[in-house]
Amino acid sequence: WTCECNAPSTGSGMQMPANCSIDECIANTMTCTAAGQTCNDLDFNTVGDWTCDCVAPSTGSGTAMAATCTQVGECMANSMTCTAAGQSCDDPNTTCTQVGECAANSMTCTAAGQSCDDPNTMMTGDWTCNCVAPSTGSATAMVATCVLDECVANGTTCLMGQTCNDPDQTVTGDWTCECNAPTTGSGSQMAATCVLDECVANVMTCTAAGQTCNDPNTSPATTGDWTCDCVAPSTGSGTAMAATCTQVGECMANSMTCTAAGQSCDDPNTMMTGDWTCNCVAPSTGSATAMVATCMLDECVANAATCPMGQTCNDPDQTVTGDWTCECNAPSTGSGMQAAATCQLDECLANGMTCTASGQTCNDPDKTATGDWTCNCVAPATGTPANGGVATCTQVGECMANAMTCTAAGQSCDDPNTMMTGDWTCNCVAPSTGSATAMVA
Repeated sequence: WTCECNAPSTGSGMQMPANCSIDECIANTMTCTAAGQTCNDLDFNTVGDWTCDCVAPSTGSGTAMAATCTQVGECMANSMTCTAAGQSCDDPNTTCTQVGECAANSMTCTAAGQSCDDPNTMMTGDWTCNCVAPSTGSATAMVATCVLDECVANGTTCLMGQTCNDPDQTVTGDWTCECNAPTTGSGSQMAATCVLDECVANVMTCTAAGQTCNDPNTSPATTGDWTCDCVAPSTGSGTAMAATCTQVGECMANSMTCTAAGQSCDDPNTMMTGDWTCNCVAPSTGSATAMVATCMLDECVANAATCPMGQTCNDPDQTVTGDWTCECNAPSTGSGMQAAATCQLDECLANGMTCTASGQTCNDPDKTATGDWTCNCVAPATGTPANGGVATCTQVGECMANAMTCTAAGQSCDDPNTMMTGDWTCNCVAPSTGSATAMVA
């Protein structure tokens, strides 16, 4: 047993009074965000100490109220445009002086809310876009993919017996509190309400006898109350065990035929003979007269939620159990047996023509990620792979003058011997094959 703090306070004490705390920003954050400010509760055990803090580069703080912020740069004249919409104002280049390659490329980074760094101003092509804390991530000569585990800041929202989960750390607002097994339940950006259905673990005890399982109270605090119930017209119930059922009509003599197969027996008309049936126990369906039935169960009815967005549950044979899968939706590929699949998508299937049309090859280095495909120059041409577009290639030998003849046809140019003339070739890009000297192949 536990002492649980009443909402909006949070906290729990195992067999003792709880240490309750309250984040006042839960109730008051709108006061701050409406002014483009952030809310901060310095001490969850103290009331009235929450503040609205100005977002840098502006400065200022207000206790239990919106702050009066001191703006800088162009925000001195324009901040009202932003704060009227509940947004903060930033003038990113009032004091910042970029160095090295960042002088020309910083806008690529800052437009994505990232900072620019040139670690070696004596080199070219090594400038990076860096994610701003608390996000992490960096990319050379391109915008970075930023990662933020929201559970670092929100994990304490999840109560005892729950786990915080951030399924995609490249997006925000998708973290959940997940109930630990054997309990089930999920809360989106909040504590979950957990349930414990004891029939999940004990249903086979009942169905093996052709009975149904029932858990009248699924609270995790209440256990041992599950029952096996006889299927009408038989009667009887057993708590935490198979019931002893009272049969009627022909089922008095024939019920064992059904229950041995985990089915129930029914005699729809006790005035007739030969009409008794074996009936499949829910959620399975099926019935047969005077013999064991062939039961059907679409396992995807109970398990479809296991398959996340972009996947489909499939039960190929509903007469057997344990064969359901999560299948990745096209054009992704992948399958998971009784579990979510790991989907893969070769983005070059859709984008390869962008590269091959210029005589370049397409590469997707991580088929579980999106947006990372590149166009690559074909040797002996050289050039930095271009993310999501055609690369700029440096040709050699006679290809310096003739490459356009090849690339206009979606082929690459090769000069096998730069000491000779007239031996340059146009080569088909894989998976196509073919080559021609001094002309399109």
